[in-house]
Amino acid sequence: MSDTQAPPVRSLKVLVIEDYLPQEMLGIMWLSRAIKDAGHQARCLFLPDKDWIQKIKDYNPDVVAYSVTTGMHLYFRDINRKVREILPNVFAIQGGAHCTYSPEELEEDPNLNAICRGEGEEAIPELLNRIAAGEDYYDIQNLWFRHHETGEIIKNGQRPPIQDLDALGFPDREIIYEAGAIYRDSDRKVFVTQRGCPMNCSFCFHHALKKKVYSSTNAKYVRKRSVDHVIAEIKAVREKYNLKFVHFLDDIFNLSGKWLEEFCEKYPKEIGLPFDCILMANMTKERHIKMLKEAGCVYARIAFESANDYIRNAVFRKNTTLKQLEDAAGWISKYGIRLGSLNMLGGPGASMEDEWETVALNIKCKVDHPLVSIMQPYPMFDVGEMARDMGYAVAAYDDFPVKFNRTTTIEFEHKREVENLHKWFPIVVRYPWLMPVAKRAIRWHIFSKVYLVMYMLYSEYMVSEQAKLYAHAQGLRGPRYWTLVDFTRRVTVKGFIRIYENLFGKVARRFSLSLQMGDERVVAHMD
Repeated sequence: MSDTQAPPVRSLKVLVIEDYLPQEMLGIMWLSRAIKDAGHQARCLFLPDKDWIQKIKDYNPDVVAYSVTTGMHLYFRDINRKVREILPNVFAIQGGAHCTYSPEELEEDPNLNAICRGEGEEAIPELLNRIAAGEDYYDIQNLWFRHHETGEIIKNGQRPPIQDLDALGFPDREIIYEAGAIYRDSDRKVFVTQRGCPMNCSFCFHHALKKKVYSSTNAKYVRKRSVDHVIAEIKAVREKYNLKFVHFLDDIFNLSGKWLEEFCEKYPKEIGLPFDCILMANMTKERHIKMLKEAGCVYARIAFESANDYIRNAVFRKNTTLKQLEDAAGWISKYGIRLGSLNMLGGPGASMEDEWETVALNIKCKVDHPLVSIMQPYPMFDVGEMARDMGYAVAAYDDFPVKFNRTTTIEFEHKREVENLHKWFPIVVRYPWLMPVAKRAIRWHIFSKVYLVMYMLYSEYMVSEQAKLYAHAQGLRGPRYWTLVDFTRRVTVKGFIRIYENLFGKVARRFSLSLQMGDERVVAHMD
């Protein structure tokens, strides 16, 4: 809380309920920072947790909050229904991607009091302060409300994106680490240096948030933290928690050449930890890669998306040439940095020949770590309208998959082949001689579960390769860091967990029954 800000009339307790995700959640951390700075309390609860109901009763929050993505919205709708049965007077608010782009969720979930669209670091503390003071709060920007008496849906406008990111302070990692020791104990922790993206990619949330939610310009929407602030945060995390590898989550780490130069000059002197990042090919210069290598970058990813010029630039709107992709990839390999690629299958209008072209581009560039997604036309994304305009049927949002990389939500002729190619993709890129086998195999949907297992195992193997790279960058040696040893450990642990779940599945069933849920999406999530 700032020196000039008056303390709240009373301190409210906020509980954020979230499912376990592959990496720590910076959005929740920043929101918690703002809540605590305003004089309130915040705690997180991760699901599944067999004691979750008792923990909610013990904490007895004034406000319960959810960060929700499309595909998980029905799951959290059921969670919220149960919470309101336990605490009928609790104020329930949802934030995150789903309600930002599908604000009608407020109308569809009668147990929600409000939703937050876009950034919440200013709106949520304002809401808490007004609730604590017993004041009217229905006019707060970024928030939509259901009036507690009339049931009327009140739709407020958006405040401009927060401009001074440094003023937000450091994300409050304690809220996540206290609730989930797995995040606290991890060697690899997530950092972000910016908000917003200047690109107009049709499949990404940025163009929808910038234009359709905020009605903003790049000048206001794309913001960067100062180098000194980023470095100070990394130092603070290293002093308090286990930290050996830094994972930068920025969409475009080389967004500003001047910022990158300052970072690469200060980071190795003041931090000196290995790190990875994502680069934009049409902004990448060879000198950027040289600087990053000298600063300690050991792994860099380039967004290929599609090798076909029409799909990549007319449909996906990447605004990159093949030469830019090949040059950036070549420079990364030249300076001994592990090369990762980001690829997208299932774009509307793409043929199987186009998809195999993308595989071939990865092979040509000798990609070390090929990452591939299945395109999903989420709410407000332009690519969804493109698909419909082309005559493709798109699934209703309630039918979107929880695990977005399993299936496509667009109905097209070669749908099953695309889903199977997704599972073969990284294996074929690394072992091109398998391409003739894969081209025949993807036609056999009966083996789709076998392909999924192959994909999951090979993905674990690539992660083990990456772990060895990070370890060697720290001077760590020995059998513990051998790729096969680490891979065996990872698969054994996950296999044990799977067997345990199968043997003691009654715990999962009891959890589902305690919610009075029968939706298979819940079971899929818990698996």
